[in-house]
Amino acid sequence: MTSATERPDQPAAPPAATAAPTAAAPSTAASSTAGPSAGGAVGAGGQPGPASVWSGLGDLAALAAEFGVATSYDGQDGTPVTVQPTAVRAALGLLGVDPSDPAVALAGAREARRRRPLPPCAVVRAQAPAPVAVHVPDAAADAVTAEAVLAGGESVPLSVGLRGTVGEVDGRAVRAGTVDLPSGLPLGDHRLRLSFGGSTAECPLIVVPERVPDFAAAPSPAEATGRAWGWMIQLYALTSAGSWGMGDYADLATLAEWSARDGADVLLVNPLHAVAPTFPVEPSPYSPASRRFVSPLYLRPELTPEYRHASETVRAEVDRLAGVARREGTRDGLIDRDAVWRAKLAAVELLFTSSGGGTGDGPAGGQEADGALRDFALWCALAERHGRDWRTWPEDLRDPAGPAVDAARAGLADDAARAELAERVAFHVWLQRRCDDQLGAAQAAARAAGMRVGVVHDLAVGVDPGGADAWAMRGVLATGASVGAPPDGFNQQGQDWGLPPWRPDVLAESGYAPFRAMVAAVLSRGGGLRVDHILGLFRLWWVPDGAGAAGGTFVRYDAEALLGLLALEAHRAGALVVGEDLGTVEPSVAEALDGAGIFGSSVLWFEQAADGSPLPPGEYRARTMASVTTHDLPTAAGFLEGEHVRVRARLGLLARTDEQERAAWLAERAGLMRLLADEGLVSPPAGVVAAEEDRLDPELRAAAALGLHVLLARSRARIVLVAPGDAFGDVRQPNLPGTVDSYPNWRLPVVDDAGERVTVERLITDPRSRRMVEALGAITADRAGATTTRRP
Repeated sequence: MTSATERPDQPAAPPAATAAPTAAAPSTAASSTAGPSAGGAVGAGGQPGPASVWSGLGDLAALAAEFGVATSYDGQDGTPVTVQPTAVRAALGLLGVDPSDPAVALAGAREARRRRPLPPCAVVRAQAPAPVAVHVPDAAADAVTAEAVLAGGESVPLSVGLRGTVGEVDGRAVRAGTVDLPSGLPLGDHRLRLSFGGSTAECPLIVVPERVPDFAAAPSPAEATGRAWGWMIQLYALTSAGSWGMGDYADLATLAEWSARDGADVLLVNPLHAVAPTFPVEPSPYSPASRRFVSPLYLRPELTPEYRHASETVRAEVDRLAGVARREGTRDGLIDRDAVWRAKLAAVELLFTSSGGGTGDGPAGGQEADGALRDFALWCALAERHGRDWRTWPEDLRDPAGPAVDAARAGLADDAARAELAERVAFHVWLQRRCDDQLGAAQAAARAAGMRVGVVHDLAVGVDPGGADAWAMRGVLATGASVGAPPDGFNQQGQDWGLPPWRPDVLAESGYAPFRAMVAAVLSRGGGLRVDHILGLFRLWWVPDGAGAAGGTFVRYDAEALLGLLALEAHRAGALVVGEDLGTVEPSVAEALDGAGIFGSSVLWFEQAADGSPLPPGEYRARTMASVTTHDLPTAAGFLEGEHVRVRARLGLLARTDEQERAAWLAERAGLMRLLADEGLVSPPAGVVAAEEDRLDPELRAAAALGLHVLLARSRARIVLVAPGDAFGDVRQPNLPGTVDSYPNWRLPVVDDAGERVTVERLITDPRSRRMVEALGAITADRAGATTTRRP
């Protein structure tokens, strides 16, 4: 998800009243402020309007600053945009702040900060830990001590430095100060303890590494320069002779092993997050019920231990259902997830019941389900009975901590209904275990075949507000708002993605446990993580319910803490982390990501010089994962043919006239063709042809599509990805932002330039794939000591 206005311009420090000042992110340009901008600003809807709407609201602006809520920001063209006070009040309310009397609320927030000896959580870097802010009564200032209580029980004495008084609490003076920590504390979870005047305060102390580990060996992570390439796939869009009408986890393993033999080190896959087990099946991978668990829609039933141990009768029925899914899984040229899941659900239910509730075989087969897994399984079972949106369930089931849910969680089977519910919970626990078995096999296949990274999972920016994570963790989500983007030239009404944002204050109070659990869960299933919209770790556009996408505001997060925790979980998993940082990004944000060892994203369509010409390969950023396109953008063939212009014109999605859009596209394509010609990848006249004719000769189009990937191979980008559709000439992009039913989002199989479906078998054996692999061969040769691919 991208937006041209996504510029984290404001300081990314946490709200001062709640979060640890030890983890302030690098300050960025102050143009996105917590106070109203100067005259000449435009209104939140993108129309000219002065900042006078904030006249006389200084207390509200100060309260907004206290809690990290923006009152203005820089628009796409750098023009200041004033946020409406109503949006600010709504955002404050969602943060638990009463904005009806801002002066009183501000005084209360500042007093609450003084009353608290330690922040809710301190996240510090191991080699250069920042001091932790403290507040203690002035009367106890002469007897203040601090220590770090390490995970193993050891105690490390710490020094405390106090400054002057900063106010009063209950009529007593309070002094501020800091606790200094030594470098070299062990990574992980510890406790910070502060003692004063007979009282003791503690908070979590989480020590994080300086950087995410690098996939290339080097004397130090900062010196790593090795390169890698791989495929990026929409797994559902591929199928094989063995899968059930759409790609599955076994296909993922096949693709990993095959591409590794050709020298690939990365296999990026669309989010495999869990969706509701009900019908209709949610098609978007980016609107999951849970980001902690995965979708059994991709399970291969025949590879489960239960199928191997089943009777001939049971196996024959599963085989029959597989045939049904293969016949009905594609309808009118589109993937029919309902048909696939209907057949697959019947098959896995049969395997589960016929085996007496699962065989217990497999890597996780005999383990007791943890609380998070059981709660997810319980949500699935309740969703089957009451519907996919917990907000419409009976009142006593909406609170996961309520007595009715506790009874269900305990498996109290005092009637048939509860016994059935307990069985369904066990079924969904088993499903997740089998999914983890097959995902583990895919990653193992990748590494065994020689991949340095393996499967890289895409992490969606949020979750369905009616889904499992929103139900189980609703206290840490602002369920009265959704994430989106402000108005820009491409989306003039703004964007509302319908996904509730994290509450930064509650995240800090929880020690960031929900965030860490989510990241750890995804990393446990592969070798890397791509964070969709990673700028959301700095700030997010909150759209209060009913406000409309343009009626929101930015709320900032503790980016330093979140990046550090991301690095900690990646360090523990030995994993690569990539951030989708498309759009206009302030230099300090790019520096923060690079400093944390997180790869950025480069998309060829967006890589342009200051004059609008395509960027030469030598000018690409090095620490990026580069591709020609993404799932939200035109394919290589689609752009070269202008399919994206024709489709958007037909659907009424253009912000300018059809002819203006066509002219702009032709000029952009001509520029790319001239660059390809300069690089010797197409004949010199190609630039002239591209500027005048909509349709290219098929051979020229194929050569240009291949040449675009060669440009990336010649660039400085350390990771280069290619999509199967780009190898075969597919003109259709998987998702068209701004559409719901008017475009078949997330339902398109990969096809070639003749409209024939591309299967896993074709991808592996077709000469077009081989040509693309050979075009990227120079990247494999860039490895230290590498001269050939790994293919025998």
